[in-house]
Amino acid sequence: MRPTASPSRVRNALGVVAVAGMIGGPALAWLRLVPALVGFGIFGLGGLVAVVVGIASVVQTIRGRGLSAGGAAAAVAGAVFLVLASRGAGVPRINDFSTDLTDPPVFHHAATLPANAGRDLGYPGAFRAVQEACCSDLRPAHVAASPAEAFARARRVAESMPAWTITESDPAAGIIEAVATTRVFGFQDDIVIRVRGDGDSSRVDMRSKSRDGKGDMGTNAKRMRAFVAALEAEGDGTR
Repeated sequence: MRPTASPSRVRNALGVVAVAGMIGGPALAWLRLVPALVGFGIFGLGGLVAVVVGIASVVQTIRGRGLSAGGAAAAVAGAVFLVLASRGAGVPRINDFSTDLTDPPVFHHAATLPANAGRDLGYPGAFRAVQEACCSDLRPAHVAASPAEAFARARRVAESMPAWTITESDPAAGIIEAVATTRVFGFQDDIVIRVRGDGDSSRVDMRSKSRDGKGDMGTNAKRMRAFVAALEAEGDGTR
């Protein structure tokens, strides 16, 4: 009869696998060997297993049964995973934000990209109330310049934003489109910037939409705040 593996050995093995998943998922995605969502899924699954194994290992240690290397690693990895996951607490599960909720900027070039084939790039009406409740501070940039000058400034700021790639620039229409790629997993978000005259100045609206997932961990809103602040600083001559 084949001997049955002891619970401690099972926990040790699972702990090693969990830690490997938490490290391997991001690494594979960073090397672009797997899609971003796959790498994130491996990381998330590894994290969940690490939490379970870590709790079980700590309980067994309290009972005086010792702590295996795999169990200890799982406990540490599980704690790290919970800290990272807590950053998304309270963040709404929407992935499309706009500084103009009445007339959101429209994606044109993004709709032609192969990665967006078959996707609905329209702004979901149901997101409006959610954004108003969570992120009422999101607003357009106001630039004391003509639309042409405001567009040039917006283009310069967009080019300076980390991990952005400009994909479309149409001065006549006042539209700039870009793709932002996250550093580790390689998730990509579509961005559209719209410049319009507003009396003696210009109004610059922005929309940022994730391609994957139902939520974005606050990434799009953070990106929009950074762009608006940088653009208005550019206009003030403080950059």
